[in-house]
Amino acid sequence: MKHWKAIWVLLISLALGVALVGAARADVWNKKTILTFSHPVEVPGNMVLAAGKYVFKLHDSMSYRNIVQIWNEDETQLLTTILAIPNYQLEPSDETVIEFHERPGTQPQALRAWFYPGDNFGQEFAYPKPRAVQLAEASNEIVPAEEATTEPAPEELKSVPLIAVTPRHEEEPIAQAIQTTPLEERAAATEPEELPKTASVVPLAGLVGLSALAVGFGLKVLVRTRS
Repeated sequence: MKHWKAIWVLLISLALGVALVGAARADVWNKKTILTFSHPVEVPGNMVLAAGKYVFKLHDSMSYRNIVQIWNEDETQLLTTILAIPNYQLEPSDETVIEFHERPGTQPQALRAWFYPGDNFGQEFAYPKPRAVQLAEASNEIVPAEEATTEPAPEELKSVPLIAVTPRHEEEPIAQAIQTTPLEERAAATEPEELPKTASVVPLAGLVGLSALAVGFGLKVLVRTRS
């Protein structure tokens, strides 16, 4: 009887381990990040987030990886869904990186880009064109802009045409004004279109091997108890 209890405890532990690995894979896939803002923050869509905690993650899409969802702290309410473009940095960081556009006076800082830990690419947020023009002039930076005449629905975001607005109110193609693809020496570091295989292959293989050992041990004990 004691042998069977040991086997059950081992199998339950293995099941919990597999569940934890699955959760880790999910976070790497959707880049789920909990952010704490100590001051109000402007995000695209004429929305200002009050100081507090928020959950940022990518929309669950296999074909388009530049739509970001912002949730409240416990993920019970989707606050907004916004369009972004790839933004490549030279060196990845071990921590989450958040960039803001400079703003005049006491206005809330406008969210510019979000980089997930370990990635050399991030999400640079596109603003409606009228607001992008204002931000570009105020911050003296190029700002991605949506050329939609009306606010697009979340399911329409991936088809919204984008341009880059300069501080002089000039319009340029996104790919020409912003580094949306990696440098030649980093061509192999492009964002994957499928679930990252390297994120948990080693621990998953270990769990499979441990499961096999557990099954073998259980069969050995069973044979002994019946002989």
